[in-house]
Amino acid sequence: HVQLVESGGGSVQAGGSLRLSCTASGDTTGRYCLGWFRQIPDREREGIAAIDVHGSTSYAESATGRFTIFKDNAENTVSLQMDSLKPEDTAMYYCAAVNRRYTRYPPLIKDEYSDWGRGTQVTVS
Repeated sequence: HVQLVESGGGSVQAGGSLRLSCTASGDTTGRYCLGWFRQIPDREREGIAAIDVHGSTSYAESATGRFTIFKDNAENTVSLQMDSLKPEDTAMYYCAAVNRRYTRYPPLIKDEYSDWGRGTQVTVS
């Protein structure tokens, strides 16, 4: 398992950009799949983007064309570049990891992930 700490959240006007980062520590030698999720009160946690050990990516429809997930293996970080932000992107954003290889694209299903950060708030007005 790994410990995950998110950073980079904040408040931004619609149309603006933010970059979220997540740093992993602990047992980072596994072949981890990493994902970004978001949640608003009284709603299910929603998968936004994921990247696997080979660099294959998955995106939710709401993120396609606006968000980009990328990782730095040397720094044990995964980032989410968010552009053209909309008020409906307002949520708590969570980083997640699972030490598992997937034969197809990395999943956006929260139950697939075992390790979670505490989240960082993004507010778009």
